[in-house]
Formats: sequence, C-alpha cells, structure tokens
Amino acid sequence: MSYYPLISIMPKSAFDPDAQAFITAAAITDVTQQNAINTLVLALKGYSIWTKFKAIYPIVGGVASSHAVNLKTPGTYNLSFASGWTHSATGMLPNGATYADTSFNVNSYRDNNHISLYIRTNVNESSVDMGVFSTASGGTYFDIESRFSNVAYFGNHVANTYINYANTNSQGLHINNRTSSILQNVFLNNIKKATNTNATTSSLNLNMWIGARNTAGLSSLYSTKQFAFASIGDGLTDTDAANFYTAVQAYQTTLSRQV
Repeated sequence: MSYYPLISIMPKSAFDPDAQAFITAAAITDVTQQNAINTLVLALKGYSIWTKFKAIYPIVGGVASSHAVNLKTPGTYNLSFASGWTHSATGMLPNGATYADTSFNVNSYRDNNHISLYIRTNVNESSVDMGVFSTASGGTYFDIESRFSNVAYFGNHVANTYINYANTNSQGLHINNRTSSILQNVFLNNIKKATNTNATTSSLNLNMWIGARNTAGLSSLYSTKQFAFASIGDGLTDTDAANFYTAVQAYQTTLSRQV
C-alpha cells in the first residue's frame, strides 16, 4: 500500500496585502465593500501614487470603529471622533458641533502636500469641512471650505491668503494641493479650479481635523456635510490628481454612493 504525505493547503487571500490589512483592522465583512477597498488600493498602486499618501480614510463599514481606520497604515493616524457623528453605509455625518481628529500634524508638510475630502451633500454654510488655522503664524490656514457663502476657499500655508472660486455645489472630491513652495492648486472632481503662486510663509504645528477647524486645539466653524472619503499626503501632479479622482469615483460608484 502506498502512503502519501499529508499536504496542508492553506487558502490564499485574493486581496492585496495592504487592502487585507485594512479589511481586517476595520472588520469589513461585506464582500462588495471588501472588493471596493481592494480595487481602490490596486488602482492607487497602479497609478503609482500609493506612496504619496500618509493617511487614507475610505469611510466604509457603516460604524465609527470602521470609519476611523487609516487604510494606508491601520493603527496609525486613525480618526478620533468627538461625540455627535452619525455613521452609515453612505458615510459619516457631523451634527454641526463636532469634529474628527486625524492625529496627523501638518507641520512638516508646508511645501509638498495635499488634503482631500469627498463630500456627498450640497450645503451652503459658514463652515470648514477639513482644516487647521494658526494665529501664531500670521493667520495661516490649511483647509477645505467647500461652499462658504457660495465660495470655495482653500488656504495652504500662506498667511492671510486663500485660493477661492465661486461655488454653488459642495458635492464631490475636493483636493487642496501644493507641489512646491510657490505653487498651490485646487481641484473639484476632475477639474482644476484655481492656482496660487504665492510663496509659503510658515508651517502649522497642528493636527488636521475633519468636520471643523482646529485652531490650537479649539474647534470652530463646524460642518454639517456628509463625508465619504478623505486623505492627507504629498503633493499631486495634475496627472496624479486626475488618476486619484478616477480611482476614488470608481470606489464610490461600487458602493452606490457616488455624486
């Protein structure tokens, strides 16, 4: 009689290792959501922009513990929510008196940076959707104000200076982007909306917040918009920004929450 050695066959994950790490950390069990995350990671890597991100918040899973997890490095720069958020399959919604702390200090990201925010609701209000402000550095901002009295404002390390443009729809992917000390540009979805060539003047020793402005640890100008994605990282070229939008919009479409 012939005997054959027992061979242990272990199932291999079909997912990218970084996608799987997030799926595990965020306890994502829904197959559609798992596949959406995996496709997003593969797209960002395929476009050669994955390494440019320090924090990516896919805001998937429908609960705070899942929405908090940073896709790029789970467990680092996870969101900390103050009370007053509503979490659902379509995103996270602040009540107009709260914020989420990314724990990411933007002090070293003066001349090469981006922040992005995907907003699902159209609201005209006096609010900061994501940002920091320092009076100590001459009144310097790094933020996204998607529709503030029908104007979109984007400060980025230049004292008392914003990029701004008329805007009557806060929905979509907003990117506040800087690729050098003298070049800031902003994008809404796949369109470059404005450019600023003023030189940066100071750094901001503050953590980036979502849902309100962080002014030396004090919150103000609260948002009431629903968010479905956010990121922090290095500056993006125009091609990078276009590819980033394509990847994020495909991700939102898979989850049936695109705008």
